[in-house]
Amino acid sequence: MLYRLQKVVRHIAQTEVMPRFLNTPSRRKEDGSVLSEADLAAQTAFAAALPLLEDCPMLGEEMSVQEQTRLWNEHSDGLWIVDPIDGTNNFVNGLPHFAVSVALVKNGRTELGVIYNPVSGECFYAEHGKGAFLNGTPLPLRSVEKKLSESIAGVEIKYLRSGKLASRMNTLAPFGTIRSMGSSTLDWCYLASGRYDIYIHGGQKLWDYAAGALIFEEAGGCLTTLEGDDFWSGEHVFKRSVIAALQPELFKQWVKWIRENQ
Repeated sequence: MLYRLQKVVRHIAQTEVMPRFLNTPSRRKEDGSVLSEADLAAQTAFAAALPLLEDCPMLGEEMSVQEQTRLWNEHSDGLWIVDPIDGTNNFVNGLPHFAVSVALVKNGRTELGVIYNPVSGECFYAEHGKGAFLNGTPLPLRSVEKKLSESIAGVEIKYLRSGKLASRMNTLAPFGTIRSMGSSTLDWCYLASGRYDIYIHGGQKLWDYAAGALIFEEAGGCLTTLEGDDFWSGEHVFKRSVIAALQPELFKQWVKWIRENQ
């Protein structure tokens, strides 16, 4: 089914998303994030296509909070999780860094995940227990031993709850250089491929991590939350923090620094 899912994701991205790139109306949602016509068109297309692959309902980013909560609570046996465009701000401003993300979740764990960047043509995907891939090539693409001080870090300062941690991330950064590019799903993929070395985010939504965390984990990465939970067993399903690194030793150093500076 993973191959068929990739075909569906690619098709909807090319027919519903890309024709609207640089040419779509948008508005602000109640939470301040951006919503475009392309998001709605892609989500509608996925709602029709995904149950044909596996007969499960779909939870999409652009649904109401009440509907999302109902779907999650009533369909633990199988649920499609969709972010029709992750990086909508980039999308509507003409920045070619956004992705379509789809995951199949059962009993709180992701079984299949596909993340597709329709601009670059890069399709990242994984099935639980079977490894992660980019366009057929196993991930990670590169695995280089680094010191923490040499690392490229993906950091989303905005969502770090601790003012102390956010401040120290800016002033006492233990890493080499920082990246914040506006797409959480692609952050996961860049971690999984070895383009990023370490990562922190104070609160990703379910559709931000559902596919990406599986792809990263299947590539051999290590992850936990700011609260110290096993990533997948944390009670905060709809908003979950993350600390991650591809290399185990780097992960230990990164977590230690964060714990000491929270």
